[in-house]
Amino acid sequence: MKELKGFKRGVDLGGWFSQCDYSKETLDSYITPADFARIASWGLDHVRLPIDYNILEKPDGSCDNEGFARVETAVKTAIANGLNIIIDLHKTAGFSFDNGENETGFFEERAYRDRFIALWEQIARHFAKYDGSIAFELLNEVTDQKYITVWNECANECIAAVRRYAKTVPVLVGSYWNNSASAVKDLSSPYDENTFYNFHCYDPLKFTHQGATWTDMIDPAERISFDEANITEDSFEQLFASAIEKAEKENTGLYCGEYGVIDIADPEDALKWFKVINAVFERHNIGRAAWNYKGKDFGIIDDHMSPVRDELVKYL
Repeated sequence: MKELKGFKRGVDLGGWFSQCDYSKETLDSYITPADFARIASWGLDHVRLPIDYNILEKPDGSCDNEGFARVETAVKTAIANGLNIIIDLHKTAGFSFDNGENETGFFEERAYRDRFIALWEQIARHFAKYDGSIAFELLNEVTDQKYITVWNECANECIAAVRRYAKTVPVLVGSYWNNSASAVKDLSSPYDENTFYNFHCYDPLKFTHQGATWTDMIDPAERISFDEANITEDSFEQLFASAIEKAEKENTGLYCGEYGVIDIADPEDALKWFKVINAVFERHNIGRAAWNYKGKDFGIIDDHMSPVRDELVKYL
């Protein structure tokens, strides 16, 4: 399977420019140059930077130059530390994977999709000069299967707009069910040779999200150990099989933009999970970024991971 070069092992910087309070303090200092240096010291080659549209746009849809400057500082800091960077549009006007954001209408109203494409055109215009160190992820976690036809059409239109300025920057496209690996098969053929398929993996959810109160897919009171969850390399092989088949058929590669274990789980069990999924990523040359560097209930540098962190970072 094709390799997404320069984006093999990474970590997410969630909670900085996305899923945050947007305060000046957060935007200025949630992640610092020292954090980039620490990530590089782990032997990783990139970071994934989730960004909400309101960082880059004013309410009327025009560009927010201050927001673009903040993102450019992050890009430059990553590069200065020997790291590549993925710009991930985590929320766009009219759509968020999180229902609590009250962003609706993207897949129903053309005006929202035009705004999305125009924003990506501006991102491409601004950041194309970093080609070789940067990649673009169009949209985080399309939710419902019913959106796939509109999404395929929109994604290809968007890539065409991006290519006016960023001819060869890698572009990542994920599918429905929140970037499910099993939904990759329904993505359209890659727009060009620099388009790659993207998925997320938090399987089994009852293990990786145990105790989570923001999803109705599990009982938040249930606790489950790694052994009880019966997590094996074969289970991930089966989970990824159709995505791998699709990528190979289309002569492209796979990238896993999020995977991780909640801080409620036993850290030793979390380490076991990372080891198992890492083996499958390595076997199939799948690039990835672990969720999350700091906070958001999954923080690798947070206290709960202290007993296993030095070992765990070997398996990111």
